[in-house]
Amino acid sequence: MFSKLAFKNVGRSMKDYGVWFLTIAFGVCLFYTFNSIDGQGAMVYLAQNQNPMVEPILMLIDIFSVFVAVVLACLILYANRFLLRRRKRELGTYLLLGLSQGQVSRLLFLETGVVGLLSLAAGLGLGVAASYGMSALTLSMFEMDVSDLLAITFSPGAAVKTVLYFGLIFLLVMLFSGVQVSRAKLIDLMQGERKNEVLKPRPLGVAVFQFLLGVVFLAAAYAILLTFGMAIAVAVLPICVPMLTLGTLGTLLIFRSLSGFVLKFVQGRPRLYYKNLNLFTLRQWISKVHSTYLAQTVVCILLLLAIGITASSVGLNSTIESMTGYQSPFDITVQNRNADALGPMDFDALLEEHGVNSSALSWQQDTIFYYNDASVTGIEEASAAVRLSDYNALLARQGEPGYSGPLPHLQEGSDVTLTTGNLGLSYLIIPDEMASELKIRRQVWSADYAGNPEETEAEVMAALRQFQEENWYLSINSRLTIYQEAMGNKILALFLGLYLGSMFMLATVLIIYYKQISEGYEDHDRFRIMQQVGMSRKEVKRAINKQILLV
Repeated sequence: MFSKLAFKNVGRSMKDYGVWFLTIAFGVCLFYTFNSIDGQGAMVYLAQNQNPMVEPILMLIDIFSVFVAVVLACLILYANRFLLRRRKRELGTYLLLGLSQGQVSRLLFLETGVVGLLSLAAGLGLGVAASYGMSALTLSMFEMDVSDLLAITFSPGAAVKTVLYFGLIFLLVMLFSGVQVSRAKLIDLMQGERKNEVLKPRPLGVAVFQFLLGVVFLAAAYAILLTFGMAIAVAVLPICVPMLTLGTLGTLLIFRSLSGFVLKFVQGRPRLYYKNLNLFTLRQWISKVHSTYLAQTVVCILLLLAIGITASSVGLNSTIESMTGYQSPFDITVQNRNADALGPMDFDALLEEHGVNSSALSWQQDTIFYYNDASVTGIEEASAAVRLSDYNALLARQGEPGYSGPLPHLQEGSDVTLTTGNLGLSYLIIPDEMASELKIRRQVWSADYAGNPEETEAEVMAALRQFQEENWYLSINSRLTIYQEAMGNKILALFLGLYLGSMFMLATVLIIYYKQISEGYEDHDRFRIMQQVGMSRKEVKRAINKQILLV
């Protein structure tokens, strides 16, 4: 009997259960997607290349999964509370017909169990599709062809973990529902929709003081953030705790003061206060600000976290990418640090000797750095010098304009600006003819690959490593190697940013939605009465829109 009644109730209350269904389905989808990271193409690539960031990424995902599960549990509890508020009269009717509170709790358990299983299945299906999308997104950051790693996969481990967490959350929700039903009185359930909130007047002076104090606290929190920066403010506990405390208290005080501050402000302007339905709309909104300022504070904090984490993730990815390009502007860069003693090397002959044809390279450049001699250049601060033609050739390969600054001469050396590159040298740009008067200090050979970067890299690196084993003075810098090391950091920042940002944004949207839709149900009779006393449907609709806009 209970099963039959439960299925009928689900079908009859599909409008209410639909929101609950979507909440769980999206939560399960998000949870599965980020726990299936170990089977996604980006992580497979990093694991194949033995990137040391693989284990830290998986460990941090596991840690944050617990945190997100707590947020998801609170969100589902909030949704369940909304359902119970909507069905108070129905539950009271069951008690009036003779069902015990235990039987009503059992009925709720069956109903939510049916919807929960459906939403779990739908969430896992969406999660598989979202996991494929996330894999495509992360692989698109790679500067090489890794399309063979893109495939739709199902992660049994992530599915089991998702089902386990969902089961624990579901039991928690059922326990909460059972406690609420067991404590509820029949009269409260039958007349729950008729109870109005009492709007207690608040002195204007107190409201203004709370508002100003909230503004001061909020300004102090942002001052700490802007003074120390995001990284330090979040990572250092003695700075993070006061900043978050002041920000939360400031937001709380601002919302709490609105119920007295705004109402008094508008009442002092009768033409605005009594225009159309402004009186009714304002008092409706103020009564809800008075009773739900805690929820509004939580919404603000969630928005701060969602926007801040997502923006920081995108910014950090851009920073890592630009740093990678600075550290290795060419496919491979080799420094001959013994060129002052042995002279420049012939890298073409070295590669040919080890079976690497010159056609494997699309471009190469030998750049000689010279010891700076102040008696020749007129500049004492520089540690090295490079010819103008070599420097311009490097700039041209990077798509940058040639050097047009002053060149050193004995008479005007003080006007020359030193250039600092990624080789650990501060060097001068000198005229080509001046180089013949200076001694060779270092040789830097740069090249870009013509064919497949990974295959060419393997051939070139094998030749150079073999020579390097006997000649310690070669320093090899590969763009691909640096890129693979940076990809671990990029994926960690991207995954955590999207994971936490998406979760907080989902929670924010759903809390606002539940709040508005539940208040809409409660206000339905009030707006119906407004129409009965002569207000047009258009005026009532305008009042509702104003109320939502204020929120």
